[in-house]
Amino acid sequence: LRFAEMFGAEVDSFRDMPLERLYPSLKDYEKVARVGGDILRETGRYEDERIMRRLDGDIFWCRVRGHSLTQETPLARAVWSFADLSGHKPYLPLTPREQDVVKALGEGLTSKEIARELNISYRTVEVYRARLQKKFGVPNTNALLSALSGIPQQNIVPSK
Repeated sequence: LRFAEMFGAEVDSFRDMPLERLYPSLKDYEKVARVGGDILRETGRYEDERIMRRLDGDIFWCRVRGHSLTQETPLARAVWSFADLSGHKPYLPLTPREQDVVKALGEGLTSKEIARELNISYRTVEVYRARLQKKFGVPNTNALLSALSGIPQQNIVPSK
């Protein structure tokens, strides 16, 4: 009942429904299935925080935890729990240009390199970076990328 309420439909609406309908895109669904399936085969357990989609199209953050009962074929029989995180972790959509800047930051490019790639000024990149940091309430680029990836900052261990 809580699952159906979280995703915005009656329980019977989910019978035989393809799970990819609950993801923002087929690409997102396939990535989670690939990564999660590998981890489930290895450990029998999986947990993450991800963006999900309600049946009305509303996008929200969701914590997902799973335990496979058949580790060799992890998705054949599993127990899953879902928690709506939108109350304390709202989904903040990015403009197309913000997406471009974030993608380039994630690739490790400097502001000057991003400016050349996007054919905009270095200062404009810095404005986008500052706006993104403010939007996500983070102090620096590392924290921004962490917030965007859904990985809590405290779970990131700096390289030595």
